[in-house]
Amino acid sequence: MEGTSRLVVMGASAGGIDMLLRILPELPVDFHVPVVVVQHGDTETVDFLVDALEKRCRLKVTQAGPHEMIKTGCIYFAPAGYHVLIESEGSFTLTKEPAVSHARPSIDVLFESAADAFGENVLGMILTGANDDGAAGLQAIRRRGGVGIVQKPDMAAFPYMPAAALSRAGADAVLSPQDMVSYLRRWGER
Repeated sequence: MEGTSRLVVMGASAGGIDMLLRILPELPVDFHVPVVVVQHGDTETVDFLVDALEKRCRLKVTQAGPHEMIKTGCIYFAPAGYHVLIESEGSFTLTKEPAVSHARPSIDVLFESAADAFGENVLGMILTGANDDGAAGLQAIRRRGGVGIVQKPDMAAFPYMPAAALSRAGADAVLSPQDMVSYLRRWGER
């Protein structure tokens, strides 16, 4: 696992681009916990985000590749049209399995596999969105002792996804975007 024993997974849908552009550039260069993101959208959306964040972030930003080992100091995005799973040895698997909650990539698929691979050492974050993808995955993370963070629904451009996650999984914290940045920084220093 390239020396990492912890992982951050984030899920966003409608309104997520703005949130990710606010949160991820705030991570410091010494943030040594890999981040894996599912942002619902097409190839253009993911390519735009990777390009825009690569210019703004202190960490390396890229798309997850099949069988690639997860490295510290990196932010990985799920490629459009592929589910991304985390394997127990700390690598990615990409699949074209059917959509989950009308989405591929699916937040639930990423979060559930991260919970299986990292257990209590995974932090899952649900951001703005207009469907319930991520609710089951956040529940899996919390059941395995990991941490679940949800954006305050009243501060989300599209509150349905964070509200669905809260309803199904609860949360260890319900935070504003700025408080999410602070939480991430503290968690990265553990």
